Amino acid sequence: MNNITLAPVQPDQPSHLMPVFSRQPISFVRGRGSYLYTEDGTEYLDALTGIAVCGLGHAHPVLAEAIAEQAATLIHTSNIYEVPWQTAAAQKLAEVSGMEEIFFSNSGAESNEGAIKIARKYGQMQGIALPKIIVADHSFHGRTMATLSATGNKKVQEGFGPLVEGFIRVPFGDVEAIEEAAINHPDIVAILVEPIQGEGGVNTAPQGFSYLEDIRRICNQHNWLMMLDEVQTGNGRTGQYFAYQHTNIVPDVMTTAKGLGNGFPIGAVMTQGKGVGILTAGNHGSTYSGTALGSRIVYTIIDLMQKENIVANAAEIGTYLVDQFRAQLADQNVIVRGFGMMIGIELPKPCAELVNIARDEHKLIINVTAGNVVRLLPTLNMTHEQADDLLARLVPAIQNFLK
Repeated sequence: MNNITLAPVQPDQPSHLMPVFSRQPISFVRGRGSYLYTEDGTEYLDALTGIAVCGLGHAHPVLAEAIAEQAATLIHTSNIYEVPWQTAAAQKLAEVSGMEEIFFSNSGAESNEGAIKIARKYGQMQGIALPKIIVADHSFHGRTMATLSATGNKKVQEGFGPLVEGFIRVPFGDVEAIEEAAINHPDIVAILVEPIQGEGGVNTAPQGFSYLEDIRRICNQHNWLMMLDEVQTGNGRTGQYFAYQHTNIVPDVMTTAKGLGNGFPIGAVMTQGKGVGILTAGNHGSTYSGTALGSRIVYTIIDLMQKENIVANAAEIGTYLVDQFRAQLADQNVIVRGFGMMIGIELPKPCAELVNIARDEHKLIINVTAGNVVRLLPTLNMTHEQADDLLARLVPAIQNFLK
């Protein structure tokens, strides 16, 4: 086996990377479970997991073995041919998602592009020349042209006009606004929302998940497609395999990515009910859709989640963390919200600098979104001991910051 060691990057060495990321002054060379390590061996507790990606943690031995074995066997052939691992992965994903048809993409944005295409074709099939989709304020659906147009964030859209048309925006959680849009826009064909707005500050609707039940009712009433963006909330993150499973409804179209591949770039757009059969041969595709390697990774992750009761653990530890944060920060004028391992701590003032404080002083990796919300997305298989470690690092950091 050829071992390649990277030479340290010199401070005066020019970078050839496009400068689209605001990087923190740190890099990690290995990981294990809930922890990351720098070149000198310093350990950091990872409460961000690649932004809700590495749900099974870093370097899971079973997943690592499956990747190595498949990479040494067959990585890719193309969808001109049958891909047995893709068929098996789709079967596994259908079992846990409650969906019927599955198309594997390469990212969450591509999955949402697929959902938008499904909605538009659905409208065209009904004779609607300019079909429209309802989306929500403060949402985030991706950075491709259609998905950034659907996104409710002007900062993401700035500089990229003209935007893709066909989206009607309503306040998140406002059922009356959806019903009013139905009256004013007879060409609506679908609603696309996140069950919880991750980038928007770990926002849940004021009425909780019953918001999804209201959307389902309205979609049934108007013969619209109900489409859920579960890119971040899916794959066990909220204490159910998919967040909609906190309710009794099922969407027609659902997208996911992030935790689906535990760090390997793969997503999916899925359909059931009215969403089935809309896309047919030649309507959609991707060179890397469901490669043998990617599909085996998906299959292995779902199998591990089932065998190790990962979703139940995420629900249990997530509840423990929320309860403890509320108790230990009760006198700090903060709002703690979340489901499973998707937790937001809203502070009474902007707190972007907490990212640096947590990293440098407490060896803790966190994220701040929406200006004043500490977003926590820990590993789904986190232990009670590791949860207490997270509390011991973050609670004093917040307390000192708010003094």
